[in-house]
Amino acid sequence: MKRKRNLMFTLVALSTMGILFSCKKDETGTVTLQSKQVKDLQADTIIGIYTSGPATGQPYGSGKFTFYSLETNSLIANSDSATNKWDIGLRGTTIITNGGNSGPASGGAFVYVGTFDDLKSVPADSVFRIDNAPTSYAIHTGSGNGWYSYNGATNIITPIPGRILVIRTASGKYAKIEIQNYYKGGVTPDASASDEDKLKKQRYYTFRFIYQSSGSKNF
Repeated sequence: MKRKRNLMFTLVALSTMGILFSCKKDETGTVTLQSKQVKDLQADTIIGIYTSGPATGQPYGSGKFTFYSLETNSLIANSDSATNKWDIGLRGTTIITNGGNSGPASGGAFVYVGTFDDLKSVPADSVFRIDNAPTSYAIHTGSGNGWYSYNGATNIITPIPGRILVIRTASGKYAKIEIQNYYKGGVTPDASASDEDKLKKQRYYTFRFIYQSSGSKNF
């Protein structure tokens, strides 16, 4: 039953997720890297609301990560979570990498402050962090600490402009990611929308990324 449920989740996610990518050649005919975009990547959608305890009123999901390969630009089955097939995992606002105690590979990450287009290469003084869950992650969790901010008054999660995720992949190559939206369809609900509507539509990632397949630190 568990394997069937995982398969069904993967099929549903594949059917609702859009993937756009392109590449181009310069005047010399050399292929230059172009960003790829992933839309509506479902990351453990909400199945209920806590009614007691310190998290009262907060949403919860099934607790499963959605695993994604930047190398192949594709979803990876939950059954492969202990392999080097995936590069990032997403569950709610938490993003893990395939390294440390999150996975068996050599993955890591840090958050770069600047624009996606201006990040041309991994800075020479960069320090890649690794996951040490549940106390810390390579990509910091919590509002304002990593890639997003949470507005308690409106109950809306918004990507922080100028926060780029620099990823060391499972195979030791490099990628950069910009989270563009956290809601289904890539549209953030209006502040006046009901909390039910906001919760129903969240945990659907839209992001763009560049993966450097050559192993170079240049993007």
